[in-house]
Amino acid sequence: MNRQKSFENGQATLYLVPTPIGNLSEMSPRAVEVLNSADVIACEDTRTSGTLLKHFEVHARLIAYHNFNEESSSRGIVALLEEGKNVALISDAGYPLINDPGQRVVSDVTEHGFNVVPVSGPSAFLNALVASGLVAQPFLFVGFLPQGNGERKKKLMEYRDYPMTMIFYEAPHRIDRMLESCLEVLGDRKCTLARELTKKHEEFIRGTISEVLSVVEQIRGEMVIVVEGKQKSQQDELSEEQILSMVNGYLGEGMSTKDAIKATVKATGLSKNVVYDLVVSQKQ
Repeated sequence: MNRQKSFENGQATLYLVPTPIGNLSEMSPRAVEVLNSADVIACEDTRTSGTLLKHFEVHARLIAYHNFNEESSSRGIVALLEEGKNVALISDAGYPLINDPGQRVVSDVTEHGFNVVPVSGPSAFLNALVASGLVAQPFLFVGFLPQGNGERKKKLMEYRDYPMTMIFYEAPHRIDRMLESCLEVLGDRKCTLARELTKKHEEFIRGTISEVLSVVEQIRGEMVIVVEGKQKSQQDELSEEQILSMVNGYLGEGMSTKDAIKATVKATGLSKNVVYDLVVSQKQ
């Protein structure tokens, strides 16, 4: 058991400090205070963070901590804490660990008995959720889906029957394919696409998946997609079109017909014969 008394035990501390997702005015006084008091600030990109910290007149030493050096950087941060230094971890925008690096170092730091202290602040998915118009709780934060068509649909199948609101991130150049996969696997549910949150061009597009899909070619920017969970009235069975779409997705990734059928069976739990017969009938 690890029992942390954050401000009473005298241990060195790793602070998790969120940074603005667009509007710099959302940087809290406490966040600035913690960054000013830290001995070292670990960030994804020293150039991006350097510009932000300069704006808030923070002059602490910067070190890089990102997906490509998590293991070695985590050891370095633990070593700094062992020296009695306090470290603040920030991401380029938003909350550390939420689709950003940080999980490894938090696990390592807690295992070594040092403090991990979160500082409240911006998070894009929470902004999108509460303004979506959909049920705010319970919710499931997924983040980015796999890029491959077949793998993306397979992952969506895992969430298809969940009754809670689901939240995804997606890049502008993949948003059309992502929504097409949602439509095929989840059906035409209510959803909200939020983009450019807290920035000048902030926009919420609320409707069904098909309605939002019809306008995504016209929009750009950082995107959060909020999709309603499965409703009791929705059918449990997959349509033939949805099943074949999954098979074709795997085929499009270079799988053989045999492997595509096998992957679809594994993802859906359907009988191999059912999927095979549908593929054969499609070819006739």
